[in-house]
Amino acid sequence: MTPAPNANRSRVLRAATSAFLAHGYRSSVDQIARRAGVAKQTVYHHFPSKDLLFKDVARELARRVLIELEDAPRDLRGALIAFGEAYRDRALGAQGIATFRTLVPEIPRFRALARAMYAASAGEMARRLSQVIGRAMDEDRLRREDPRFAAELLLGMLVGHDRIKRLFGVALAEESEPDRTARIVDCFLRAFTP
Repeated sequence: MTPAPNANRSRVLRAATSAFLAHGYRSSVDQIARRAGVAKQTVYHHFPSKDLLFKDVARELARRVLIELEDAPRDLRGALIAFGEAYRDRALGAQGIATFRTLVPEIPRFRALARAMYAASAGEMARRLSQVIGRAMDEDRLRREDPRFAAELLLGMLVGHDRIKRLFGVALAEESEPDRTARIVDCFLRAFTP
């Protein structure tokens, strides 16, 4: 029985994701086809070029990093800590670091895609977080400031130097992840205390 076309496409995307995360753009279509268990022609049937395949993989990786922000409850600190833990887990985890390593070197090749990926992932996350922060500012729970600036500041605080450490294989601070995240959020909240 032959797999459905969408099943083959999904297998190719999964295989390409693994290959690109492991070896970057230099992964060959032959390697990807072998990983997917399909013929090279099947890869090209679904993705006419390696560039288009890479773009689809990159879009999917960017979507995975996007954290959904629900309306923050009255407990702003608790909501920011929960968001921070989820964001740090995704951005600083093995797949988040592999995604970062894979995508950043290819930005010069795919400038338009890079801008679209930013808008759909990190840009959208900053937008949603700025809405939560803006509501807290409107309710006088936070000092009035540009909510987008505040959101981007918090995102930078949550991963900034810790991402650099992970990229270089340096151990993170010895405190637990929940403690580290709470400490970062508390620092942010002190900076924006009304």
